[in-house]
Amino acid sequence: MTPASPPKAVLFDLLTALIDSWSLWEAVAGNPADGRRWRAAYLQLTYGEGRYRPCELLVREAAIAVGLPCVLGDRLAARYGELLPWPEAPDVLGALKGVVPLAIVTNCSEALGRVAAGRIGVTFDVVVTAERAGFYKPHRRPYERALAELGVAPQRALFVAGSAYDLYGAAAVGLPVFWHDRIGMEMPPGAPPPLCRHDSLSPLVPLVLG
Repeated sequence: MTPASPPKAVLFDLLTALIDSWSLWEAVAGNPADGRRWRAAYLQLTYGEGRYRPCELLVREAAIAVGLPCVLGDRLAARYGELLPWPEAPDVLGALKGVVPLAIVTNCSEALGRVAAGRIGVTFDVVVTAERAGFYKPHRRPYERALAELGVAPQRALFVAGSAYDLYGAAAVGLPVFWHDRIGMEMPPGAPPPLCRHDSLSPLVPLVLG
């Protein structure tokens, strides 16, 4: 897939690419610094986990790892209905809906994934959680399952990453990546370069529509 050949489907990371989950973690933690440390620890756990273990358990383990009470994990899950998409996300997805199939590939449980996806305001053609795939990204299984259910070859699709770690997983299955680097992450050592990198979702529309 290149800008000269628009994708046949677009797959999205959910909790970083489409949703401002960072703000909720900060609110539950009580301050931005603790919220970011906690979420960073959780991301490290999930991306190193491989086979699925309950994400709610990993959230509690991440809290303990950074010196926070494990009960914050339960409070975070209880407040998932407060998650908000990035401001331009509904308009961007609205522009793409009906033009190409849209999918979500998220490191989440089925229950929390449904709640979070529902906060976007758009119905997705496919939603693959880590729980349903049996593995956490960047293991290739979640991406492959979404592609299989869409019936699209990876080279003819586009993955919209939020976390830098998705660069590894998407590249492993041959998915070109639009990296929505909203918060200014560092490129991990040896990470495959994305097709493009932006701090907004808005450039996705002309890329997909051609």
